[in-house]
Amino acid sequence: MDETPVLRQAGPADAASVRALTRAAYAKWVPVIGREPKPMGADYEAAVRHHRVDLAEIGGELAALIETIAKPDHLLIENVAVAPAWQGLGLGRLLLRHAEELAVRLGHGEIRLYTNKRFEANVQLYLGVGYRIDREEQSALGVTVYMSKTLASGQEDKC
Repeated sequence: MDETPVLRQAGPADAASVRALTRAAYAKWVPVIGREPKPMGADYEAAVRHHRVDLAEIGGELAALIETIAKPDHLLIENVAVAPAWQGLGLGRLLLRHAEELAVRLGHGEIRLYTNKRFEANVQLYLGVGYRIDREEQSALGVTVYMSKTLASGQEDKC
């Protein structure tokens, strides 16, 4: 990656771009699970209004995004999507670190996410950056893996 990604928060005008990037990023999983993954059909007009969606742009092009939801005791990562042309270059890891920093700024000591168990590369990525598997749940859609990571509070820096 030659250029440093520029991060900015999405607004209502970005909903169509968020949807398009997410659909492109998750398309590779359709043959793996035999259906469209949940993020491919999400309401991104609502998401950009009610959740935080941070965009990573490179050279003015939307390359990746992360959608987070502040909960009372943790930050939930709802969606991480990297455009196919930018996959494998570290943008997903960069956005995970960004979300962890956001969680700490919000006063949370934990960040959580969930993914389909058949997205094995994603599960391994999350384990590799310090997430742990909390539980797995079987449903009609497959097995969902719930993961979390304990974060440094940042409180020691405020003294």
